Amino acid sequence: MRYLTFKVPGERDTRLGALLKGDEVVGLDGDLLGLIQSGPEAWKKAEAHVGEAKHRWALDEVEMAAPMRPPSLRDFYAFEQHVTTAHANRGREVPAEWYQVPVFYFSNPNPIYGLGEAVPKPNYTEALDYELEVAAVIGRAGRDIPADKAMEHIFGFTILNDWSARDVQRQEMKVGLGPAKGKDFASSLGPVIVTPDELAAQTTERPGVYAAEMVARVNGEERSRGNWSTLHYSFGEMIARASQGVELMAGDVIGSGTVGTGCLLELTKGAGPWLKVGDMVELEIEGLGILRNLVSTVPQ
Repeated sequence: MRYLTFKVPGERDTRLGALLKGDEVVGLDGDLLGLIQSGPEAWKKAEAHVGEAKHRWALDEVEMAAPMRPPSLRDFYAFEQHVTTAHANRGREVPAEWYQVPVFYFSNPNPIYGLGEAVPKPNYTEALDYELEVAAVIGRAGRDIPADKAMEHIFGFTILNDWSARDVQRQEMKVGLGPAKGKDFASSLGPVIVTPDELAAQTTERPGVYAAEMVARVNGEERSRGNWSTLHYSFGEMIARASQGVELMAGDVIGSGTVGTGCLLELTKGAGPWLKVGDMVELEIEGLGILRNLVSTVPQ
């Protein structure tokens, strides 16, 4: 299934839907976070209801929104190429600790943007960047989840743009605490959440790792290209780490970190040029779709 949140023209509230082949949108009851938190039986009922649903639209007849606002958002640092290049740009080697355990930080789960939504450029940064990432959405809550059982806890996958204020991030990291304000202002998710069965043809032997091209474009020009399969730490390993001694909750989002070449920081060695107001950023992951956002000014 490919789940989405959308608006019908003339209506104020968003709806839950399923995106079918042929770009047909089927309306479902409730909202996506509520469906995820309702558990496997509710998922089966939703899937069965798709064939019976009376409310249907063509995709170009509706306006897509962010799939949901997660209870929490953890973002890992799991692609070795990105980590290696980022450290080399700073004139240092990757710390040995990175190879010992997957690490993450908590991002702000509230300012979430969906397909087509304008993302305000914070007035406190002159170094706005995108990050091309894949994210897993937890479906079944769990604590101390073994890596080889992690797929039993994943509801689906989606694209994540971890927007970054690099000048603020650089200042924070020198202090030794962060990233925080440099990541606080926006994350994009979408356009849909795709259940693992939809990605079966791209499966690898590692839990939560698929053979899928990842591409970023700015104003139509390709800037980044990588592959999901190059993850050093699988989503199984990330979820095992995140759930150590802690209950992961249904709806929690786990980000992969940036794929190799997947940000301007890496491509320009931290020198820019950076994103500016009016730039269109487009992230595409094979099997997950295209997530597109315009950089805008902060509303007054």
